Amino acid sequence: MSQNHYQTLGIPATASAQDVKQAYKRLAVALHPDKHGGSTLYEERFKAVAIAYGVLGDPNRRAAYDHQLRVAAQRAAEALRQQQYQSSTQHLYGVPMPPPAPLRTRRPAGASERHYRPIVRQRRFTRRDYLLAFGLLAGLLVFFLTVKLTMDHVTAVSNYEDGMQAYGQQKWETAHAYFSQALHFKPTYREALRRRAEIDQLINHNYKAAQEDYMAALAGTEQAADRARLLYRLGQCQISLGEADAAEQSLTVALALDSTQSGAWLARGEVRLFEQQSFARAIEDLSVGLRQRMAQGKPLSVKYITYRGLAYYKLQDLQQARLDYRQVLEANPRNGQVHFLLGRVAQQEGNALAACEFFTRAVRLGYVYADEARRQNCP
Repeated sequence: MSQNHYQTLGIPATASAQDVKQAYKRLAVALHPDKHGGSTLYEERFKAVAIAYGVLGDPNRRAAYDHQLRVAAQRAAEALRQQQYQSSTQHLYGVPMPPPAPLRTRRPAGASERHYRPIVRQRRFTRRDYLLAFGLLAGLLVFFLTVKLTMDHVTAVSNYEDGMQAYGQQKWETAHAYFSQALHFKPTYREALRRRAEIDQLINHNYKAAQEDYMAALAGTEQAADRARLLYRLGQCQISLGEADAAEQSLTVALALDSTQSGAWLARGEVRLFEQQSFARAIEDLSVGLRQRMAQGKPLSVKYITYRGLAYYKLQDLQQARLDYRQVLEANPRNGQVHFLLGRVAQQEGNALAACEFFTRAVRLGYVYADEARRQNCP
């Protein structure tokens, strides 16, 4: 005997609407075909559960269904009673009685009296049925989509956490693989994009891939400080790729969002010095960046002080250039490049003897480019 809808959901006929809903949710999760390898048996059971909930979840349809069950139960009871009851006149000496003659109040109608009425064809589905079916399908679709998005999010977070553990242990390839897996399940995962970009930029030197990840992370970042850091990193990648104008624009926007980034000031000063040859603006940027580094207690940046001295030299401010070069020598007396640059300053000032002395020191310290200058300008 086939089950009714209450038996399908495993609840009594007196169950409340909340009990019906909870039973459906429990069975829908337990019998979902995807959890059983696409089994047709579970697929049929899942469909039966959905149909049962479609009827019992609607108060009007449930009331009609309960009425049908009561009528069916009464008919079954009546049929059983008739089978068990035997009239005393049913058999006479073991011989069945003939059926009684039909009662007629008049003679059958003749052909002239007969007429036919067309049978109205009833539609199998009403508009309400279509709406209910569509609502059920939409609900199932939303349910499946919600489950998928939830599982993707959980998997992405798990992979990101594993990647961060490998990142802290400096296992760069493993961390990169975990971050890529996290982005496979959640392509807009901003933190995973940023961490993978850092590995590509600083470890793998794959600046193109890092640039793409930084730009994707920017699309989902709203806080000004976070956007400023991402733009600074993006500008560094663009510098390495030779995109000077794009790098200056990215660094300018980063500094507009957060002017305390000393690295962004220094990077933009480097672009303006070497790529755009805007020496005055390069000096301004490098000076701001160096002041901020000093205020933050960071070590002296010999590299950027040398760059600022070079910018002063290009503007023929030889005194300021000499001051910067001297400051570098105080920190690193064996810097052959700075000895060579001081020789150039002395040469511009017309002090050939001092220039030769600096060129000679640069050669002794291993700066090979100074040898040509010494041979051309020194006896």
